[in-house]
Amino acid sequence: MSKFLSEEWASDVSAAMAAHEGFKNALGAADLAIQFNVNDAPDGEVAYYLAADGGVSNLALGTLENPDITVAQSYETAAAISKGELNTQTAFMTGKLKVSGNLAKLMMHQAAVQQWAAAVSELDVEY
Repeated sequence: MSKFLSEEWASDVSAAMAAHEGFKNALGAADLAIQFNVNDAPDGEVAYYLAADGGVSNLALGTLENPDITVAQSYETAAAISKGELNTQTAFMTGKLKVSGNLAKLMMHQAAVQQWAAAVSELDVEY
């Protein structure tokens, strides 16, 4: 079991995405970089990112220099999305996710975002 937003969690998420055919197919050869910033986490602010290029994706803690998209959210929102209790579209529409950057690129890869949720749905995560 990995702790949400830890290095181990990021590694587990990357492995789950790499092993999930739906995610890999939806992502294709996309060049995509999404920065996530989570505030109010138990250990303070946490930054992580999803970087994909040529069919290979990686999720890691840290900050990208020039992400395509930046997503800001509270720990409560991030955990609810991770647990499958809240979907990203609802979170965005209700103002729980603040998204900036190339929104057209994000919408172009919406299927990959949805498959990401499916890819990580079986992970054992401690919140």
